[in-house]
Amino acid sequence: MSPQRSPSFLAEHVERLSRIHLRDLLKDTERGDRLRYRVGPVLLDLSRQKIDGLAWKALGEHVEASDWQGARDAMFSGAPINTSENRAVLHTALRASGSRLPSPAPREVLQEVEETLQRIERLIQAIERGEAASMGLPTTITDVVNIGIGGSDLGPRLAVRALTPFHVPNLRSHFLTNVDGQAAHELMRQLDPSRTLVIVVSKTFTTQETLLNGNVMRDWIMRSYDGDPRAAARHFLAVSANTAEAERWGVPTAHIYPMWDFVGGRFSMWSAVGLSLALAIGMEHFRSLLAGAARIDDHFRSAPWHENLPVVLSLVEFWNRNGMGTTSRAVVPYADLLSDLTSYLQQLEMESLGKQVTPAGEPVAQSTSPVVWGSVGTNAQHAYFQSLHQGTDVVPLEFIGVVRPAHPLRSNHDALLSNLLAQAAALALGKTFDEALEESPAGDDQARRVLAAQRTFPGDRPSTVMLLDSLAPESLGALIALYEHKVFMLGHLWGINAFDQWGVELGKSIARQIMPALDGSSDDLSAFDSGTRALIEVIRER
Repeated sequence: MSPQRSPSFLAEHVERLSRIHLRDLLKDTERGDRLRYRVGPVLLDLSRQKIDGLAWKALGEHVEASDWQGARDAMFSGAPINTSENRAVLHTALRASGSRLPSPAPREVLQEVEETLQRIERLIQAIERGEAASMGLPTTITDVVNIGIGGSDLGPRLAVRALTPFHVPNLRSHFLTNVDGQAAHELMRQLDPSRTLVIVVSKTFTTQETLLNGNVMRDWIMRSYDGDPRAAARHFLAVSANTAEAERWGVPTAHIYPMWDFVGGRFSMWSAVGLSLALAIGMEHFRSLLAGAARIDDHFRSAPWHENLPVVLSLVEFWNRNGMGTTSRAVVPYADLLSDLTSYLQQLEMESLGKQVTPAGEPVAQSTSPVVWGSVGTNAQHAYFQSLHQGTDVVPLEFIGVVRPAHPLRSNHDALLSNLLAQAAALALGKTFDEALEESPAGDDQARRVLAAQRTFPGDRPSTVMLLDSLAPESLGALIALYEHKVFMLGHLWGINAFDQWGVELGKSIARQIMPALDGSSDDLSAFDSGTRALIEVIRER
């Protein structure tokens, strides 16, 4: 990293710690105790991060000097901290009903949120009692299809999968997101249109991917009613800020649930955007999810920086990115039920923090969002862990484990957690050349040394371990809220607006220009660059 992209106050600490191996830092048990934190069902262990007391003190002084508390309080109270769109950022108000601390959000916002939750509860109760027809829906519903993309898909998809053990009986959940018609084609072959409920989630109700899939599902259901649009309309709910457009599309007014400008899509699963989740797990468990997130909100609002999980987690990211110069972070949940977590975090973090200018339009002073990637363990160990252990680049890892599983297969779970702990230890400690040499007794000295060099692990590779007591609505809510507030803190530390996403728009705009060239409604390719023109011509020829 070039010096101007790394805060100067970190330089002396980076230089000092470059001479200290993690295996030596880990010998200090008091340091380890100081770097482990717990809030409710979440344990955060930072002891394998390459940080000592002096570096931690410098990071703490930096964050304290930044007035992070004032910035945090502005967010919770509804100040327009999304400055490029002049909007409040009030996803925390969506779960304020579960907080111990009184919410500083505007009263009318809290009232709207609670009214929407009560609407969702009435809908769920009617379906659970077999009275869906009283809500204008089909008499029997066996399958719910959520149609959305980005924040209208990733959060609910993650939670529906993660909370599979809490699903209500006789109701299956499905997600349709991409414009690739293969997924819709396969889904329609599986489902009975007469028993399918479709939720179309789009803030503007103009999102191309969502409406294409919505049109496909609407036509499919209409065919089962001999083309009757009024009968098909009973199968559709909408979640949107554009009620008029949803109505024009064909969703009855009583079937439209609100989205608000003060909640960004990637922070919206706590709202009616999570309707598919609430239907899947029931309202009691959905309220528990909100309560788990609210517990982290209260913690974030009240704990000092050195005990505050979102703050310390953001400082570790800041240290690795801007001090150590790492460019990516691997997230590896050791839980199949969290298989969608990395995809969710990719949007939450990279769409929020992938910025290169400040809200004033000036270049940022340091590098911002690392690339977030990963997959579930132990699968990941047999894919890319070779590179993580012995490759030339250092990639910080985040291991996420569950102490008490939702299944009775104890030996499987013990093996899973053993692998998680072993990988974190191996990455930190490594294996020296001399240790590897001792393991190679056969052959002449040169052959032994050649093999030992290949079996040496440098170690000194940082990781974070998070342990959930169990994977339940409350703990999942806490985990996601922890990541949300980490994103807020990094946006604050990097001096960027974490709540807009202008980088998403350019490609969408060009796609709208290309579409007529592919569907045959235009032959004019003059507006496109030579590479795009050539590929359009190849597609047309085939």
